Amino acid sequence: MPKNPPESMQHHLRQRLTAHAKERWPQLTGVTVRYRSGFAYVDGELPGEESVPLRRLRFQDVLHTWGFALYLASSGQYVDNVLPTGLPFGSPEEALDCACRLYLDDPAT
Repeated sequence: MPKNPPESMQHHLRQRLTAHAKERWPQLTGVTVRYRSGFAYVDGELPGEESVPLRRLRFQDVLHTWGFALYLASSGQYVDNVLPTGLPFGSPEEALDCACRLYLDDPAT
């Protein structure tokens, strides 16, 4: 079974995603990150305590590079995907932006 990242890396990822969401996605009141079998599952917190699954990150033994899968509400599953860079892996912030662009109104446009 794949291992979760070390606790210090988990804490760092939570901090990075929380800071990025606060700066870039004002629709979110926060993000929740939970770990299971080498994956980090990221949900967006909306006003009114509603939680929206956004994506899954695959731990690849490197803090700044994670595999990426989008949550598909239509099937209730996570599906491996590529980022706008064309790569199936990237920074956690890139993955958050990609998922939020699909599920939220982009304030930058």
